[in-house]
Amino acid sequence: MTESAVRHPLDPLDLGEIAAIRALLDRDPRCTNAMRVTTLELREPAKPDVLAHRPGDAVVRAGRLVLLNSESGEVIEVIADLTAGRIASWDVVTADGQPPIILDEFFKIATIVKSDPAWRAAVARRGITEADYDLVQVDPFSAGNFGYPEEQGRRLVRAVAYWRGGPKDNGYAHPIEGVVAVVDLIGGRILTLVDDPVAIPIPRKPRNYHREALPPPRTDLKKLHITQPDGPSFSVDGWNVTWQGWTFRVGFTPREGLVLHNLSIAGRSVIYRASISEMVVPYADPTTNHYWKNAFDAGEYGLGKLANQLELGCDCLGLIHYFDIPAADDFGQPTLMKNAVCMHEEDYGVLWKHNEFRTDTFETRRSRRLVISFFATVGNYDYGFYWYLYLDGTIQLEAKLTGIIQTAAVAPGEAYRWGGMVDENLGGPTHQHFFNARLHMMVDGEANTVTEHEFLPRPWGADNPHGNVFDTTSRVLSRERDAAREADGRTGRYWKISNTNVVNSVGKAPAYKLAVTASPLLLAQVGSAVHRRAGFATKHVWVTAYDPAERFAAGEYPNQHAGGAGLPAYIADNANIENTDIVVWHSFGHTHVCKPEDFPIMPVEYAGFMLKPNGFFAGNIAMDVPADTDPASAQHGASCCCD
Repeated sequence: MTESAVRHPLDPLDLGEIAAIRALLDRDPRCTNAMRVTTLELREPAKPDVLAHRPGDAVVRAGRLVLLNSESGEVIEVIADLTAGRIASWDVVTADGQPPIILDEFFKIATIVKSDPAWRAAVARRGITEADYDLVQVDPFSAGNFGYPEEQGRRLVRAVAYWRGGPKDNGYAHPIEGVVAVVDLIGGRILTLVDDPVAIPIPRKPRNYHREALPPPRTDLKKLHITQPDGPSFSVDGWNVTWQGWTFRVGFTPREGLVLHNLSIAGRSVIYRASISEMVVPYADPTTNHYWKNAFDAGEYGLGKLANQLELGCDCLGLIHYFDIPAADDFGQPTLMKNAVCMHEEDYGVLWKHNEFRTDTFETRRSRRLVISFFATVGNYDYGFYWYLYLDGTIQLEAKLTGIIQTAAVAPGEAYRWGGMVDENLGGPTHQHFFNARLHMMVDGEANTVTEHEFLPRPWGADNPHGNVFDTTSRVLSRERDAAREADGRTGRYWKISNTNVVNSVGKAPAYKLAVTASPLLLAQVGSAVHRRAGFATKHVWVTAYDPAERFAAGEYPNQHAGGAGLPAYIADNANIENTDIVVWHSFGHTHVCKPEDFPIMPVEYAGFMLKPNGFFAGNIAMDVPADTDPASAQHGASCCCD
């Protein structure tokens, strides 16, 4: 039994609860030594129960698990009822797709690949001797689903390899082209080996980034200190945070990573639950090593499971509050992810300003934002996810993309056809990064409506005699299929999420505006494997009626799924989405044509969106921000307030 009276229903499982779940599994005869835990997370209670909860109420605590039998490949979904101290359900999964790849498998793959005689012969033909085997880097990728008969019904990865000249050498500078091992994870063997005729030599030029390999550091970059002598403006009570009228709860799952629950401002609800529900990274190179690369980094690996331990003064700057995340390893044993989530405040320039000579009024206020963030390293790429809350009621999500690009060997004297050259004999395939944010909206209450708006020039006429008038159109998105929409930069298309049951100060419905970037959508052809599997990336905006079973943009098990799951399936019933409990899903990303500046480590690229109050308040709620001049800001020794 687990004490639950003092818990909030959305508090993540703690280490004791995870240990208790492991103990329940140990006592269950169905759980053999072959079982691996691919997912262990809080089973979030039903929304009505969460909203009805009051401090001190007893809470039913339960864990949701996905188990993988590493010998048979069987997949089981389990509910562990901690309050009752029992396994409440044990269901064998029959759906298409596989659970995510786990670290236990990841570390076995190199041994499987390097032990295979055919693979050894293939790399030997490319100049890799037996003495080099220990330094060869084997990268396992999710296998995708291309309908190959021999792959159906198996748990697979595809593995490519990179030569390294030493223990610290950057393998991505030395791709071994034309060799791909398809590994059967349950059978523990290479199922098929693709071995093209040897045509492209392995690039040997080192391009390293460990500290000893870098040029001497700059000496003229002066120190920059961020200080808050009076302490932070936020307060933290367990997983609950308050800051400048904002309140929310921090959550974390193995798949999504950071989750924000019950986000409110000035005592009014805005979002019930916000997270990154999925990612996909499709590549545009049709050759052996690359055509199949389209990693679903959340559903196939787990962004939360791959979260970094953040470093003070480096990943996060200023007066920091860290959240340590209780987690489970592949065997269900409790482990603590130290400093996985970082929270701090940042100055953000001018918030509002006006100089009025007529009244001798000169006022400036500085903006500030609360930053809640985490970083995940998924193979070669590193992704930062930063939620920003602003003093004026704005919400922003920014994804930061860095790390190492995928590389392709290029024959001497040849140009790389499928992307950009990043060094001699080394190309970077053109690719796309798509993220999907799942926003369970609750603007001033549970019943919300989404409207779409555009700016259009009004034709010349009696009501536009000077040709200067333009209109803002508005239409209600009333059914799910109506609401699978694309951004349009030409018309400035945007969306409002409003509560039409409430009247604001000017007689309208209070709302939040979703402002997105009209970036390219999925460019793979209709009918391609990635197009079937990553349907969520074919539209910028989707709106669905809330269904607790519809959690992820690409479905529950995207790993090796044949396609059609997730958002395209969710909207098939074309449910009503007007004046009801809705989820807004936003797909956004970056289309990347590689260049020399991206190597060996890619400078950060940014992608994201904003939610801005639109008739939600009666005026600018940041008018009470103090005129805070910073005495540490100075020019030639004189104090100043700099815009």
